[in-house]
Amino acid sequence: MTGAIGHTAMLLAAGLGTRMKPLTDTTPKPLIEVLGRPIIDYSYQHVLQARVGKVVVNTHYLPGQIVNWCEKQSDPDIVISDETDAILDTGGGIARALPQLGNDPFFVLNCDSFWIDQGKPALERLRETWRDDMECLLLLCDPQHTTGYDGHGDFTMDNEGHLSRVSVNAEKAYAYIGGYLVHPKLFDGAPRGKFSMNVLWNKAIERHSLFGLAHQGHWLHVGTPQAIDEAEHFLKQA
Repeated sequence: MTGAIGHTAMLLAAGLGTRMKPLTDTTPKPLIEVLGRPIIDYSYQHVLQARVGKVVVNTHYLPGQIVNWCEKQSDPDIVISDETDAILDTGGGIARALPQLGNDPFFVLNCDSFWIDQGKPALERLRETWRDDMECLLLLCDPQHTTGYDGHGDFTMDNEGHLSRVSVNAEKAYAYIGGYLVHPKLFDGAPRGKFSMNVLWNKAIERHSLFGLAHQGHWLHVGTPQAIDEAEHFLKQA
């Protein structure tokens, strides 16, 4: 570990999972299983491998089930960020949890999709790539190396790693795959309450402080019941 970079992490587990209905009528999406393991477990294993010292997990929908899952994990320490009083979206949820995440760059991982590493683990590569001129470093993937994703990409990246939003004439675009390193300073002046991280990423683009790192592996976007079958098929063949 380089200094305190990535010593803490947040797992985003508060989503409603509406596209995963009817499975999410009784089960929060992070606990939907892929090959017998809840989706959140795949992200949690990345955090364990990265030797993160503290994990914050936010809850909103069917929170008791998420809390029960957290209580079954022994290491590292898990802190619950309770959002049952409001829907805060990706940005608002992290902003509420900032006091628990410390003053150094921390990891954020989605719990409704996951990636498979090839070679050096992605979180380790994010740590090694981090520089002081970055406010946020997103893990990205070539759409050709994804399963369950039907988009054309979210960002373009220059030779130095600076990100821009995809334009209609972009020759090469990357999909954001639900993992990043971010410095708490990105949240200075952030909106109160509910807001998307896209708000802060757009401001970081203007400041040339949003960067990307191409993933060396595969991303599985498990957004619908059908996507579970696709993900399981890929994992069985991998």
